[in-house]
Amino acid sequence: MTDKTNVTQNKKHFARWIVGVLVLALLLINSCSTLADAVATVGLLTGYVDEDQAAAISQAGQAVEGAFADITPEQEYYIGRSVTALILDTYTLYDDPEATRYINLLGQSLAAVSSRPILFNGYRFAILDTDEINAFATPGGHILISRGMLRLTADEHMLAAVLSHEISHVVLQHGLKAIKTSRWSGAGKSLGVLALEMAADDSAAGELTQMFGESLLDITDTLLVSGYSRNQEKDADAEAVSMMISLGYDPSALVDLLSALEENTEEDGPGFGSTHPKPALRIDAALEAMGEADFPRNINNAQRERFAVLADI
Repeated sequence: MTDKTNVTQNKKHFARWIVGVLVLALLLINSCSTLADAVATVGLLTGYVDEDQAAAISQAGQAVEGAFADITPEQEYYIGRSVTALILDTYTLYDDPEATRYINLLGQSLAAVSSRPILFNGYRFAILDTDEINAFATPGGHILISRGMLRLTADEHMLAAVLSHEISHVVLQHGLKAIKTSRWSGAGKSLGVLALEMAADDSAAGELTQMFGESLLDITDTLLVSGYSRNQEKDADAEAVSMMISLGYDPSALVDLLSALEENTEEDGPGFGSTHPKPALRIDAALEAMGEADFPRNINNAQRERFAVLADI
């Protein structure tokens, strides 16, 4: 076996060892970037890697560590604002200050009794100018409800059900979970690229995945195309029931809403039908969350007067 072959084999073994060490660091959740820097330094000193490969090792360590980094409330807000901007490339806002003020009043009241009442810049509610039946909740408390969805609500209790469900996605951080999944994918890709480059003795590390930008597109795709999982929708419904009960709204209005959605949406149709599980599948879970308690729907004059601003929506 030639010296050149020995060097190549040693580099391949070293590449596998690097990946193993970084994965171990993932499991131990210590400072993976610091460890990767140390591995890169050792590789340089021993001659097993060149400067480009050492830089790739450090970048991979940062990517892995980034997958574990907690997203701060401020970051969550700006992520959500960016995702909202992407959604508004598809939809436009409905210009009705009175109706917008009303859904913000009700939405803020519901959010106040949620298990996550305080956000970096608070909850914000807006109406989308589309007949499509849909609603979106992005990280950081940005909640968008379509005119088509609002038309399905027969009273303030049903409107509270819509808003509570969307607030629940923010409370349960479903959007952030989609982003973290994307970041994990990016970290794994970094490790894979690193291993291939080291084993092939390729001196050019290249650009690693721009994970943050991809994350914004990932969550936007989740909201507009694929939707949240059935379990996430179930959890959001259960959280919404709790919120409605806390504020005195009849949680069976959520069942009424799901029934209306069942009648007015198609699984392969645009909007809600293509991004949510079948409403019928969610009704049983909502009834289970409500329990056997009886919640009479008392609609007072104040609720009627408030809800009347949506009459021409």
